[in-house]
Amino acid sequence: MAGAIASRMSFSSLKRKQPKTFTVRIATMDAEMEFSCEVKWKGKDLFDLVCRTLGLRETWFFGLQYTIKDTVAWLKMDKKVLDHDVPTEEPVTFHFLAKFYPENAEEELVQEITQHLFFLQVKKQILDEKIYCPPEASVLLASYAVQAKYGDYDPNVHKRGFLAQEELLPKRVINLYQMTPEMWEERITAWYAEHRGRARDEAEMEYLKIAQDLEMYGVNYFAIRNKKGTELLLGVDALGLHIYDPDNRLTPKISFPWNEIRNISYSDKEFTIKPLDKKIDVFKFNSSKLRVNKLILQLCIGNHDLFMRRRKADSLEVQQMKAQAREEKARKQMERQRLAREKQMREEAERTRDELERRLMQLKEEATMANEALMRSEETADLLAEKAQITEEEAKLLAQKAAEAEQEMQRIKATAIRTEEEKRLMEQKVLEAEMLALKMAEESERRAKEADQLKQDLQEARESERRAKQKLLEITSKSSYTSVNSSTTALPTDLSSFNLISESLSFDFKDTDMKRLSMEIEKEKVEYMEKSKHLQEQLNELKTEIEALKLKERETALDILHNENASRGNSKHNTIKKSSPGQKTYLHLRLQSRLFQGTLRGVMGSLAVILTRA
Repeated sequence: MAGAIASRMSFSSLKRKQPKTFTVRIATMDAEMEFSCEVKWKGKDLFDLVCRTLGLRETWFFGLQYTIKDTVAWLKMDKKVLDHDVPTEEPVTFHFLAKFYPENAEEELVQEITQHLFFLQVKKQILDEKIYCPPEASVLLASYAVQAKYGDYDPNVHKRGFLAQEELLPKRVINLYQMTPEMWEERITAWYAEHRGRARDEAEMEYLKIAQDLEMYGVNYFAIRNKKGTELLLGVDALGLHIYDPDNRLTPKISFPWNEIRNISYSDKEFTIKPLDKKIDVFKFNSSKLRVNKLILQLCIGNHDLFMRRRKADSLEVQQMKAQAREEKARKQMERQRLAREKQMREEAERTRDELERRLMQLKEEATMANEALMRSEETADLLAEKAQITEEEAKLLAQKAAEAEQEMQRIKATAIRTEEEKRLMEQKVLEAEMLALKMAEESERRAKEADQLKQDLQEARESERRAKQKLLEITSKSSYTSVNSSTTALPTDLSSFNLISESLSFDFKDTDMKRLSMEIEKEKVEYMEKSKHLQEQLNELKTEIEALKLKERETALDILHNENASRGNSKHNTIKKSSPGQKTYLHLRLQSRLFQGTLRGVMGSLAVILTRA
């Protein structure tokens, strides 16, 4: 009895010790995962588990998003997962998305997985028309998306219609022009063919470099009212805060870069933006929902922290990540070069094989023709020999007849003719016999000459036969020599057995060589300007080409606003420059920050390499 009670107590205590769990489903841009989470887990525990599963180290850009009452919210790191306003039914679904966007994707995004997730998210936003993209830029971005998915263009593989099932352009762009899907595919493929040699990560980075210059890239919009009650839109992004008209999300009425904001205060439903310049009026606004106010505050704090972080020296962790990324990039570059060399060698081997096969076929055809000529020569020689033999027999027969005629003439001459009539007749016969003998002699001589000519023709035919046999012998010997050479010079089929010796890469940064750093920055600037100029020329050319097919009545308000901005020469950055109320513009500070980062990167580079090797 006591033993049963003790066993029952131990089982109940063991049951109490087992942690309670619940199921969570995480949806990324290209996959879904499910985890079993403990009830006591906080948001950071779940977020770290997802990042470890993905192999993601640049965690500061991302968050776990969920929807509550048609309002977007983000999981708080220091709060229990189940304490959020999440649905009670399992599995609890969260979306792993980019919460904050970089100012410069090429400089800030280090890991390939980070670049890939940003690429998928920005691409979806453009296709869903959450980010406005002009038609010509949409075609260029589509070509980079095709390069990232399909690799290098091959006309034998990527035939007409291979993009028929792909979603590459916003529906607004497709409806704006009188163009068939085949016409769009033709223009996308024309640019896709120019991207040969770019790997997937390079194509995705080119996509992000173009997309980050779009006016609505990385901007979170919120409906607000100013203190006069006027309805406005608040835009929060990596550059600062922007105020828009509700009908114009492209051009802000006024902008507050993060470096020109002294303070942002929040009380109940009212926000207050205090500029750094005290001469500028304080801007106040409010929104209707408390959840929206909390979300605005979260985005302001996070974007401001990242803004300040970019203008400081990279942490040791970031420096190590960048050093590893450079080494990995160099390794991949060497691997691509090795594969390109092997491919080139394989193509050369195939070309050599095809040339040898073509030459062998040519030699076989020449040998066949020589054999046929030899057979014809032998047949001709046989016919001439037979004809010469017949002619010679005819000449002998004629000579025999001529001798008989001569004997008959002698016999007639020896016979005595008594009478004149007989004598006349005999003379006439003698004359006829002489004429016949003369004719016989001439015919015999002609036959003899013909026999000599036939003998000469027979000798020439035999000489032709001898030359034909000699040529056949030469061709046969040459063919055997070529086959031997081709067998000895054949390339090895196991191309993967080639050994490549690569020298280890080293990165040596000199902290005092400022002159070299400035020259590199100037060189990069010139290269960037040249690429931008070429890209702009391509975009203008495509825009001019498809302008005649545009349906003006289908233009949206954003299309009209974009065209007006383009005609005035306004872009994303100079618009912010014009609308900023401070004395120092953000772009000027951004340039100074880039130069400062370049100097710090040179100073800290050596330390990063040492730490990585350690």
